[in-house]
Amino acid sequence: MASEFSGLGIAYQGHFTRLKWHRLRRSFKDPLFSAGVMAEGFRLGASSELDLRVRTDGGFVVLHDEELEGETTGHGLIREALPETIRGLTLLEGGHPPILSEDLATMLRTAHPDALLQFDMKDEFAAVGSRGMDHLSGYFAGAGSSIIISGADLDLIVAVKNRLPDLKRGIDPTNKLVDIYRDQGLKGVETDLRADIAGPTEPDTIYLAWQLVLQAAKDGLDLIGLCHDAGRLVDAWTFNLRSPDAGFDEAEARQFAALMALKPDQITTDEPIATERAWARIAPEASQSSMPNGSR
Repeated sequence: MASEFSGLGIAYQGHFTRLKWHRLRRSFKDPLFSAGVMAEGFRLGASSELDLRVRTDGGFVVLHDEELEGETTGHGLIREALPETIRGLTLLEGGHPPILSEDLATMLRTAHPDALLQFDMKDEFAAVGSRGMDHLSGYFAGAGSSIIISGADLDLIVAVKNRLPDLKRGIDPTNKLVDIYRDQGLKGVETDLRADIAGPTEPDTIYLAWQLVLQAAKDGLDLIGLCHDAGRLVDAWTFNLRSPDAGFDEAEARQFAALMALKPDQITTDEPIATERAWARIAPEASQSSMPNGSR
């Protein structure tokens, strides 16, 4: 029987929070980086995320680790592998072939207008190089609001801005902000985050660990509000239920309610359907799944 929940998001207290399908998953029961789940996300208009690694020819493959043996039946560095070699492999989890960037470009043509796909770039700009940028430009120029590109290397995000200005961009300063929080306190966090927002990447979305968001709010700094005041969206990552079938335990319910009260634009999770269902149980006034016009 079909679920009444689709895992797209939650409308609550006048604000819509998308639920992003982490690693192309609606559930931990789904295989990692599945083209089938991605196609379903495209059909529904979901927000989803995948990791990209550069190949030796400048193209990309949807994998997280630096070496093929981490997630596939292959061996060696992905950046030294040819696409025809990668096509002959299967993922250790799920047994399906890896998705190449050429496949992504083809599938994106079928996507619902509300669908948003995050390319989380795992290589630095030096590894991607001019061939990688040529590949991205050749296959994804004009994709507009359907793609957001994020990465730890800000030089890469700036290069994307210059080469593909129509694509959305995201940055994740979490690790740096955690260190600043410890050494300099909240004022240092605020100063550094404002500098990142105003910096050369010109990000559309700021990715922040949900634990950092809640701790800062408890101590008096609303990081989401700060980003909203600057016209930026916030993705709070990665909230996963300990027991998806059972729903929130007491601590999780408190944490998720506190997070929702801060009005994040998106919450990353490997269990979007279970999270939506769990929230409906404790917040019956919330509405599920339907995406209001202009929410993206």
